[in-house]
Amino acid sequence: MPRTAPPAGPAELVLTHARIHTVDPALPEAQALAVREGRLVWLGSDADAARWTGPDTEVIDAGGRLVLPGFVDAHNHVRLGSDDACVQLAGARSLDTIHQRLRSWHAAHPDAEWIEGEAFDYSAIPGGRMPTAADLDPATGDTPAFVLSYDVHTAWLNTAALRRLGIDRDHTSLPFGEAETDPAIGEPTGFVKDFAVKGLSRDGHRALRALGVPWASTDRQYGRLAKSLDDAIRFGITTVVEPQNSLDDLALFDRARAEGRLRSRIVAALFHPRGTTDADLDDFAAAARRYDDDRLRVGPLKLYIDDVVEPRTAALLEPYAGCRHHRGETFYPAADFGELLTALDARGFQCFVHATGDRGIRTVLDAVEQARTRNGPRDARHQVVHVECLDPDDTPRFAELGVVACMQPRHCAPEIAGPGQDWAENVGPDRWHKAWPMRSLHDAGAVLAFSSDWNVAEMDPMVGIYTAVTRRSLDGGAAWQPEETVDVETAVHAYTMGSAYANFLEEERGSLTVGKVADFVVLSRDILRGAPEEIPGTVVERVVVGGETVHKA
Repeated sequence: MPRTAPPAGPAELVLTHARIHTVDPALPEAQALAVREGRLVWLGSDADAARWTGPDTEVIDAGGRLVLPGFVDAHNHVRLGSDDACVQLAGARSLDTIHQRLRSWHAAHPDAEWIEGEAFDYSAIPGGRMPTAADLDPATGDTPAFVLSYDVHTAWLNTAALRRLGIDRDHTSLPFGEAETDPAIGEPTGFVKDFAVKGLSRDGHRALRALGVPWASTDRQYGRLAKSLDDAIRFGITTVVEPQNSLDDLALFDRARAEGRLRSRIVAALFHPRGTTDADLDDFAAAARRYDDDRLRVGPLKLYIDDVVEPRTAALLEPYAGCRHHRGETFYPAADFGELLTALDARGFQCFVHATGDRGIRTVLDAVEQARTRNGPRDARHQVVHVECLDPDDTPRFAELGVVACMQPRHCAPEIAGPGQDWAENVGPDRWHKAWPMRSLHDAGAVLAFSSDWNVAEMDPMVGIYTAVTRRSLDGGAAWQPEETVDVETAVHAYTMGSAYANFLEEERGSLTVGKVADFVVLSRDILRGAPEEIPGTVVERVVVGGETVHKA
């Protein structure tokens, strides 16, 4: 691929009168650019743009707008998405509000065989406890109800759903999760944990489909994917990293491509649950060979070492606030996980490892260190995904081990994780300095790859950038842990070049550089020069992928 400009001459597309922030230190800014055959062939001044313009050239006048590389969202569950057929519980801050929304939906759909909901917030349940079937029954009656938490790590069932799914005191280890039981009577409570690990797996989805849960049907999955892909391109996300897929799910991307819905480029990671065999790994490697072009690439592996802080299932070094002993659990003993990651590394796989608690993160870093010692150092770019509660002693290890910090800035917003919210209360004030330490990691030389974690949080990169820069709520309240903010340029880099590098795409994407693909966005506001509070609400006015305009606001 050329890295020097070819001879001047008519280009297919020329953009002028722009303030182009290239994210390329060799040429940080430009006013104009030219595209041939989907690639950038020139960046420079408006005065020289005429040399690249011919009678058939499409000329775009940016009107002084800020132009950035297309965003690379390093962790975006477009396949999981948000489901219009579900009762929407986002923003419901009390059990009464949840009941009202469920009743309203059921009244509008009296013949529904299931009531399905999404995005319930743990903090809506009174007393800081986890929800039960008895909490759902008054609003759902005898119709089975299946409700997912906002992070999709847990499921909440009513009594009718427990019966329909065959869950009782003798059947609590399920293909799609682990049903909690009442310690006094041994009966299932209606709360199912480990849903992200089991329910989103190949076997979990197959089991839910076989049991007749509509949410798990292929058509519903495709509807969520198609809608999320439309949203991604609208937000200027020209590359999406879908972090958790089974081999069954790849057909959904094939369908989206055939139907013209795959306007963003996709990197699809394959889920590696416990029990994955060598034969499965052979199938994963074969899929990576089969899906390997500039629009759809398969290859990395997704693993979990712990769960999430809110229901106290993340692995912490010290007990949760208010607990004498409970520190959460890892899904693998540390020694076993070290052997597993070493074996995957030896086979050449890149690993994305979900880790939120400080003990979970340390377990992953220890495993990477073991792999490097055993296999020899290589450019593996393993990722710790989330990095929510990081012990300062482990901060320098990211750069030392070549591990990428794949982070979701929106998760640290005070109205989501700050004082008074389950995350902050469960961790306790003495550990708040460990929360999403973006600046500390950046200053220590770690690669930051930013992402949305849609549909756990908003997909819009403007929301993520704003939160990284301010650590404030969207209504502009007080900042939480402001010493860990980063500047706008660093946040933009993490949403473009950082995420491209994290996924071995830096030679093709992430910056506006001659020879790279022409993926860029034109913004309605200059987020690099304006006030931070003006970043939310900034609109992506034009999205160009491979030199083709695929969205205009």
